[in-house]
Parts: sequence; C-alpha cells; structure tokens
Amino acid sequence: MTDALLGEPIDQIDLVELAGVVQAAALARAVSVATAESCTGGLIGHLLTEVAGSSAYYIGGAITYSDALKVASLAVPQETLANHGAVSAQVAVAMAEGARHAFHADVAVAVTGIAGPSGGSAAKPVGLTYVAVADAAGHDVTRYQWAGDRSHNKLATARAGLELLRRRLEG
Repeated sequence: MTDALLGEPIDQIDLVELAGVVQAAALARAVSVATAESCTGGLIGHLLTEVAGSSAYYIGGAITYSDALKVASLAVPQETLANHGAVSAQVAVAMAEGARHAFHADVAVAVTGIAGPSGGSAAKPVGLTYVAVADAAGHDVTRYQWAGDRSHNKLATARAGLELLRRRLEG
C-alpha cells in the first residue's frame, strides 16, 4: 500500500480524458470493469460513461454508502468493517473484490473515504481515502489524505481511482 497527500486543482476535462485512457486499456486487454463507490457517490462510474463506447467494457457498479449495503451488495465481511472501519484499506479491497464477483467483472475499482466537511476524527481525518483495484491476479490499494473541500476530495478520489485502474490495466 502506498500513501499520498495531495491538494492540487482538478480539471474535469482531464478526468474524462483519463477515463478515455482507461477505456482504451480495457478494450486492448478485452476485460470488463466494475466499480464500487462510497465517498464518490458514483462519480467514477459517471466519468467512465462520459466516454462514448463505454458499454463495450464497463459493466456497472454499486454505490454503497452505508455499511449495511457494503455487506449486502458487495459481501464485505461484517468482521472486516467491525475490526477496521468502513474507511480502511481492508474494506476498500473487500469492496473491489466484492464488486468483481457480484458483477462478474474482470477488474473492479473501489473507493471509500471521508469527503467532509464533517465525519472525520483524529484517527481518520476528513480527506482520508482508500482506493483499491482487484483482478484475478490480486489487488492494489493506496491510502490518500486529501487537503481540499468536499467537492475537491470527491474529484481527487475519482481521479485516483481512474489512475489506479489505468495502471492495473496497462500492467
């Protein structure tokens, strides 16, 4: 797992361009992609579908804001949530694996975090986010600590999700 602290501006046009790069990589490898999103509320799925032709590889996703839905929709183990909390590397990986299996996708990306402005604590401050990607070969997970407002944190998380997905698809 890697860590990052970022707060630079984000251009939505760049995010759609990045989604296009993800699409090209998925099509080149002939793989299907699914998403599992908490703190981004479906933003990654939205960005993927902003690119024409996304139905050729993007299956769909789940917005699992509540712990109960993470368990019911993605089979995130209740024990994992209890032991590590919803905002953790372990839950991000379980969400990605759960989405991969639930949607019968080759690859899945998942995000969980605290977008803000409230909801943080000393142990898990506002802006803390975990992004995971899983495929049959395993998973990658990255911890981020964003330094922006709610909108920035959601956009930054979506970008991080797309970037981790791109790297996994490109090998």
